[in-house]
Amino acid sequence: MIADNLHNILSTLPQEVTLVAVSKFHPAESVREAYAAGQRIFGESRVQEISAKAPLLPPDIEWHFIGHLQTNKVAQLLRIGNLRLIHSIDSDRLLRIVDREAVKAGRTIDVLLELHVANEETKSGFSVTELEQWMAERRFETLEATHIRGVMGMATNTDDTDRIRADFRAIRSCYDRIIGKIAPDLRRFDVVSMGMSHDYPAAIDEGATMVRVGTSIFGERIY
Repeated sequence: MIADNLHNILSTLPQEVTLVAVSKFHPAESVREAYAAGQRIFGESRVQEISAKAPLLPPDIEWHFIGHLQTNKVAQLLRIGNLRLIHSIDSDRLLRIVDREAVKAGRTIDVLLELHVANEETKSGFSVTELEQWMAERRFETLEATHIRGVMGMATNTDDTDRIRADFRAIRSCYDRIIGKIAPDLRRFDVVSMGMSHDYPAAIDEGATMVRVGTSIFGERIY
């Protein structure tokens, strides 16, 4: 079932779009089934869960952290050697803590800066104005062990497809302004992570380079 679901999703993705299989709240056995079907990139949202799951699974898995990251969990997260990308850097303060802990751990880590464009107070992240100003001030130049790879965002949780597409366009437009005009010299700033099981086709239409799909692959979550 998982293998079939995975292949069905992959058949809908353009070659240039990366799939993150969101395995949060699913057991290691489900990840292993998707791995056997060829998937190598998996997303988790809780530090405790990824810390327990990663040692049970093949070492060539590329783990992405996609959930809200508490500052007191950063050091624990960075101890996961095959953690490759943190999607959810939602403030300058969190970014500085990740950078400091990466230095302490003797490693570098790729991150995405989270944009808040949705019409929901529960979602976190930089506003478009805040992020563009942050980039214009070139505050990324003081980072020692953290590399900014792009942006991440979520659309408003609504059935209004026009609103969903507008949110995705806002995320992609911010990315385009940063790499096109604000900081065109950024290296490897090439990721626009947006779109989940229910809206990833619209996200791809609006310029996503990475989508985060869980339920459509693994089924409903096991809490």
